Amino acid sequence: MVIRKFLENDITQIVTLFYDTVHSVNQRDYSPEQLDAWAPKDLQTLKLQTWKDSMSYNVTYVAEIDGAIVGFTDMTPEGYLDRLYVHKDYQRQGIASALLHALESKAVQLDLKELLTDASITAKPFFESHGYRVIQSQLVERRGITLGNYRMIKPL
Repeated sequence: MVIRKFLENDITQIVTLFYDTVHSVNQRDYSPEQLDAWAPKDLQTLKLQTWKDSMSYNVTYVAEIDGAIVGFTDMTPEGYLDRLYVHKDYQRQGIASALLHALESKAVQLDLKELLTDASITAKPFFESHGYRVIQSQLVERRGITLGNYRMIKPL
């Protein structure tokens, strides 16, 4: 596995990975309606541009195995961990941990004091195992559907 910086031509694989992962991995914690609101099929084309722009601005890493993207993560320059997803077929292989380590190392280099994230019900145990703690349970609305998640923080 190789962890590298995001390239703009990665975006199609990333958006597809996001959609497929949310709709498979997160189905144990969210209803089909919630998954459709979180990762709507009809917004994939829009995400290609908006995510390319935000990932180009943010600190963004991808994980590759044999040239295929199997995970990605990004963080704003202020220390908000925006996205961390691993391909549905590559779960529990240390990819998320490797991506998180790369991001946290960069955050330390940037002299950030903490990282914040909004973690899904599914991702909460992963973040807790890496030293993040819940500071608030949240209900967020996407396309008129309510989803639960957690605001989490990690001091660096």
